[in-house]
Amino acid sequence: MSQGRPAAEAPPARLPRRRAMVALVAVMIPMVLATLDNTIIGTALPTVVGELGGLSTLSWVITSYTLATAASTPVWGKLADMYGGKVVFVATLVVFLAGSLLSGMAQSITQLTVFRAVHGLGAGGLMVCAFAIMVEVLAGPDLPKYQGIMSATMGLTMVAGPLVGGLITDELGWRWCFYINLPIGAVALLIVVLMMHLPRRHTKARVDYAGAALLTVVSSCVVLVTTWGGITYPWASPMILGLVALGVLTCALFVVVERRVAEPLVPLAMFRSLNFTLSTLIAFLVGFALIAGLTFLALFQQAVQGASASDSGLLLLPLLLSMAAVNVVGGRLMSGGRSYRLLMLAGAALMTLSLLLFALMDVGTSRTVTAIPMVGFGAGLGLLMQTSLMVALSSVEMRNLGVAASTSTLFRTIGGAVGASATVSLFSVRVQSALADRGVADAADLLGHSARLDAAGLAQLPRAVRVHFTHAVASGTRWAFLMTVLAGLICVAAAWFLRRVTPLTSTPVAPEPARDVAAPTAGSGRAPNY
Repeated sequence: MSQGRPAAEAPPARLPRRRAMVALVAVMIPMVLATLDNTIIGTALPTVVGELGGLSTLSWVITSYTLATAASTPVWGKLADMYGGKVVFVATLVVFLAGSLLSGMAQSITQLTVFRAVHGLGAGGLMVCAFAIMVEVLAGPDLPKYQGIMSATMGLTMVAGPLVGGLITDELGWRWCFYINLPIGAVALLIVVLMMHLPRRHTKARVDYAGAALLTVVSSCVVLVTTWGGITYPWASPMILGLVALGVLTCALFVVVERRVAEPLVPLAMFRSLNFTLSTLIAFLVGFALIAGLTFLALFQQAVQGASASDSGLLLLPLLLSMAAVNVVGGRLMSGGRSYRLLMLAGAALMTLSLLLFALMDVGTSRTVTAIPMVGFGAGLGLLMQTSLMVALSSVEMRNLGVAASTSTLFRTIGGAVGASATVSLFSVRVQSALADRGVADAADLLGHSARLDAAGLAQLPRAVRVHFTHAVASGTRWAFLMTVLAGLICVAAAWFLRRVTPLTSTPVAPEPARDVAAPTAGSGRAPNY
């Protein structure tokens, strides 16, 4: 039995190739900036602290951005469904550029934290609105191919982020990590406004402000619990328990509100579709595995294999490049009618097997051996990230495409936060246990207050203690990877139970100077994809 939109609801028509490529470039530029911005700032933070101070509150520069992005994503998605992808995309891009300008002008760490939140508000809508525009103007057999190109570009941007950030910080100063967005973003804004002509939508529906406020609280509680838990506050502290209780209560209220309002922020009826529910679960698990995997691969390379921070970034290239390459190949396979379910099963199996191989690494594992499962891990992620989104979009009505994209994105973000928190907590427990077994329980004190688990920090230890500590870290990373293997197995099971997916298709549109989108002709629809 297939699952998708009602047959009576025709998908949008397709643009001619030239205008399709213009649309693709227009939405890709801001997405690249948002992805680059999320990775570029890491290399600039030491310089930021040196100029602005505020080391104790530095983490909020990142947390405020994450909070704002997670909280705003569903709201932007719903607005895109109500008023059209182009209008809302322009708004998010303006907010993003304003946040870039203000962040570059910040004169204190407090100002930078606030302006990064503004930055995050805009970034939260860029990805969602970009996909809404893609479906609106590029829907058809080639849509997965276009999405594959975009995903591959995002992967390459992740690779380039730290390198570009270091270069800009050294040559121009950290403020240009933000200012660089302005001229490039302005070009994208002009292309969207002047060259992308889409029909406007008119709706009398009211924005679900109550739902937006409640979902913001829920998202904030999840991010804060996973950020603070076990690090800033103990898991059993009143702060963490209070945030958990607030999150659960607010989530229950959110469900009640969404069932009663005329135009809910997140239509709960979407979850009646088994495919949508499973694809959302897979997005959560992919976020879990991605963030946890990247975190502990970098940690293993630095603390066990002795790589520097910059070297560990370069050593992740096999993972990121394979993920980018498979995004392109996967998009072409989906465009060619390959089974979404089989692609997701293959991706989940590759990801899980690679995580299991990571769990088998020990202090004698070489960098070359580590790189082999990285290729499989990146390939598995590349298949899962885009197919999970395509299944989600293919499982809802046209009017809910923005909400479907934002929900998938939100769950992947939350999955990443939960994955990082859960694996780090398990890692800390196992490292302490291994150190105690070896009689070096005070090694953390020898590392200093920051407990640096990199090559430079470990070099400060006496040789005998360093050997024990390296074995303990290897043990801790093994258990962290085993936890991600469990997430991978759940992902395989979820992919197995997917039903037949009916992909997005449309009929071509003859070039018309006055309009870029024409009404679909009779008989247009979607061909089933097994």
